[in-house]
Amino acid sequence: MTATDIRPILDDVIAGRRLSPADAVTLLESHDLAAIGRAADAVTQRLHPEPYRTYNIDRNINYTNICSAVCDFCAFYRTPKSPEGYVLDRDVILKKIAETVELGGDQILMQGGMHPTLPLEWYEELLRDIKNHFPQVNVHGFSPPEIHAFTKVSKRPLREILERLARAGLGSLPGGGGEILVDRVRAAITRGKAMTDDWLEVSRQWHLLGGRSTATMMYGHVETLAERVEHLDRLRQLQDETGGFTAFICWSFQPDNTKMDDIPPAGAFEYLKTQAVARLYLDNFANIQSSWVTQGREIGQLALLFGANDMGSLMIEENVVSAAGTVHHLTLDEMKSAITELGWIPRRRNVFYELFEEEPPAPAADPERVRTRAVLLPVATTAP
Repeated sequence: MTATDIRPILDDVIAGRRLSPADAVTLLESHDLAAIGRAADAVTQRLHPEPYRTYNIDRNINYTNICSAVCDFCAFYRTPKSPEGYVLDRDVILKKIAETVELGGDQILMQGGMHPTLPLEWYEELLRDIKNHFPQVNVHGFSPPEIHAFTKVSKRPLREILERLARAGLGSLPGGGGEILVDRVRAAITRGKAMTDDWLEVSRQWHLLGGRSTATMMYGHVETLAERVEHLDRLRQLQDETGGFTAFICWSFQPDNTKMDDIPPAGAFEYLKTQAVARLYLDNFANIQSSWVTQGREIGQLALLFGANDMGSLMIEENVVSAAGTVHHLTLDEMKSAITELGWIPRRRNVFYELFEEEPPAPAADPERVRTRAVLLPVATTAP
């Protein structure tokens, strides 16, 4: 595809027309990354004309790695009988949260494997303990597949489980376990895990209760480009219905140490293009997060020019991606400088995208000069 082939599509979406699935596939098939990136940046500038870009501080606490599902793409999980399986003691979890608070964090991302025997009461007690000790900390916890698994273990209705978890202290729902929301793909890469409609229904019911959640996509494995767009379309449909998603985050499959390590990893070119197309397609999502955790600082920074308006979390602790051999670390100063180098002011926010009151530093560079330079960089990037 050339720039001429996709220009009418990009002009229409910049003007506010909703991108069709067929046009989104056309964009993903194109190698004109610079043109797609400029369009995504134009849409982001329209949605976020403010002079800042955001980040937050949290910690990913994996309370267990024991999982009843078998996911070929996961290097983190252990089977219920594995000697390497664990369930963190309550004191260990509380200590991790205390350390997070000391470092300025206001949130924990609480996720684990789908433990086959832990009762619902265990999770309720965990949430109550956390809120009793740290009432100021938001628990962004339990992905839709985990919640779906709770219904099987406890044999209770989904709505009741969500209501009970909310009363116990659950503040918001992470969008993990989405992978690709197409049953053909899910059946090919996992067994014993929530299928597409299950994932969406957990999110729907949480939204109907007034809760907010994020949405994710892990691409670059066995899905087709059309299936990648189908994933985006299912999210857009649900957001039209509920408006409950706060943000979208995509990342490439990390194959090392998994059963799918024969699949070549998708590179930065594909990441930036996929995120940019997601920004263009998800016109009802207010926020797109960069995935520096999987891409590294430089590409994570460049993502701010390809549709992202948020650098994501400082992520004091991360275990799942690192188990697949991908380890990127940023200090708070490095995260802030990634924003200021592009001419924006870094502003800290919470999971609901409410800003903290703090004195912002002055931008480090002229934004137009830096943005122009950065958007043109991919022209020289070799397409896959």
